Amino acid sequence: MTQRKLIIDADPGIGDALAILLALLDPEIDLLAVTAVAGCVSAKDATRNLHGILAQLDPPKLPRVGSAIESEGRDHPVSALEQLAKLNGANGLGDCEIPIAELHRAHESPKVLTDLVKQYPNSITLLTLGPLTNVAAAIERMPEFMSLLGGLVCLGGAIGVGGDATPMAEQNMFRDPEAARRVLRSPATKTLVPLDVTNCVELTIDQFERVTGTGVSKSVKFLRGVLPFAFRAYHHCLGMEGILPRDVVALAAISRPDLFQSEPMAIDIETEGRLTWGTTVADRRRFSRTQPNIDVMLEVDSQGVLDYMREIVALSTTV
Repeated sequence: MTQRKLIIDADPGIGDALAILLALLDPEIDLLAVTAVAGCVSAKDATRNLHGILAQLDPPKLPRVGSAIESEGRDHPVSALEQLAKLNGANGLGDCEIPIAELHRAHESPKVLTDLVKQYPNSITLLTLGPLTNVAAAIERMPEFMSLLGGLVCLGGAIGVGGDATPMAEQNMFRDPEAARRVLRSPATKTLVPLDVTNCVELTIDQFERVTGTGVSKSVKFLRGVLPFAFRAYHHCLGMEGILPRDVVALAAISRPDLFQSEPMAIDIETEGRLTWGTTVADRRRFSRTQPNIDVMLEVDSQGVLDYMREIVALSTTV
């Protein structure tokens, strides 16, 4: 079986941690690296959380880790920052205390990205779960970066639904819209996984119990350590009885593309408007002359994504 070479660029975040866990367990994925980006948490916490996640899971093959760079993008409104902290905890991984050794010889995320793309040209899929800051920096560092990617899958944007950072904008696009615009305008095979589909997949407590089963693996212990905080937070802050595993949906778009239906679209990101900063603008006019620049996931088999999660976690209890 040929494994898909994958890099995950993340701002962990409980949801990011879950997606990274699944990617490490998925036998069809060769996770080459995880790179940190500021977004859901600070640059420092994003880097520390990635190291902490890997230390807890202790996979047979450790991926490379890229350290986050400080972003100069516009700050989120206070309300959006507060909600991110409430849903993920002050440091991003709920109330789970993960001891992390002091980091030495850190390599910045854009360098890790460009080095690996040089090493495996046209072979790597890059999954971004946070703002596109690192990808834009990689393009700055190596202009041919996008053309050497095998594919780019971005979690972000909102096409036909409201945003989650502002009424118009989704968090990842809002955090660094200039980077998002540059990346979306670059030549590459690109896929967008927006709120339109990620809002359709909800993990309930009953489903969580089925996912974790009665296993005692490191993966199951980790899930039981971080996800209960998310369930409590979603109930308290949003009045929901489940959580939205957005990052898992984005990973499933790579590992189980048959669960999705997509449409090619011309997409751009608003970078100037006061009320529309970070909005994902899709040209869906019938007679538009604008050429599509990305495939947008618009429909998803919700149960199929949850089944994928359960199947992959179950693998950790059989090894």
